[in-house]
Amino acid sequence: MNVCFNGFGENVLTFETQGTIAVGDPVMITGNGVVQAASGRFCGICTNIRNGYASVQLSGYARAAYTTAPDVGYSKITASGGKINADGTNGTEYLVLDVDTTAKTFGFIL
Repeated sequence: MNVCFNGFGENVLTFETQGTIAVGDPVMITGNGVVQAASGRFCGICTNIRNGYASVQLSGYARAAYTTAPDVGYSKITASGGKINADGTNGTEYLVLDVDTTAKTFGFIL
């Protein structure tokens, strides 16, 4: 890809963690100020983990790994097992800007 969308509208908050979360995982809120690895709808992407706390990107351009590739444009997606899946029935619609089929990652606007 010849252009870069990194940095667009990025907003990151810090949350306590519940369970195992890795950098790049989609996460969901499970309590007051607490996130865990998402299953289904997600609120953001984990950007850093330290001492039981996670930095979570809640808006802007983000990259994530996928199991089932979403289409470029507006696509409905959900999370499972630390990755994202195209899910036209139960997913939340996001704007997908690029899909890297070699790395099995994609970029989208949260």
